[in-house]
Amino acid sequence: MNRVILMGRLTRDPEVRYSQGERSMAIARYTLAVDRRGRRNQSQDGSEQTADFIPCVAFDRAGEFAERYFRQGMRVLVSGRIQTGSYINRDGQKVYTTEVIVDDQEFADSKNASSGGGDYAPASRPAPSSAIGDGFMNIPDGVEDEGLPFN
Repeated sequence: MNRVILMGRLTRDPEVRYSQGERSMAIARYTLAVDRRGRRNQSQDGSEQTADFIPCVAFDRAGEFAERYFRQGMRVLVSGRIQTGSYINRDGQKVYTTEVIVDDQEFADSKNASSGGGDYAPASRPAPSSAIGDGFMNIPDGVEDEGLPFN
């Protein structure tokens, strides 16, 4: 099984391109800085590395969503699969790649909690004025029971 779930902060705004052809598709690329838990690892120069930088790719509607709403510094939750590949660079050397192909992505913080700023989160729904203490809402008179998703 190839499944990954990551929560981290965007290192910069997503880079979005559109594919060619009959139906163009958004391809968004962004990098998540994911904090490491537990032991702190030291890099080769002696400084502590406390995060991994994971490249992510979102296609089509997920790519459009990333382009529209994701901004540098925002904390997001991503799930998908890891994909590896390779190519030959201009110097003739083989370069290996690893990235997360995004299946699902969402905000991990509320709009006000994010340090990214900007108008990126969907409008929050106000609490219903007819809510009672146990968290359930009273059903107004005249609403047909058949239209409700429960008994």
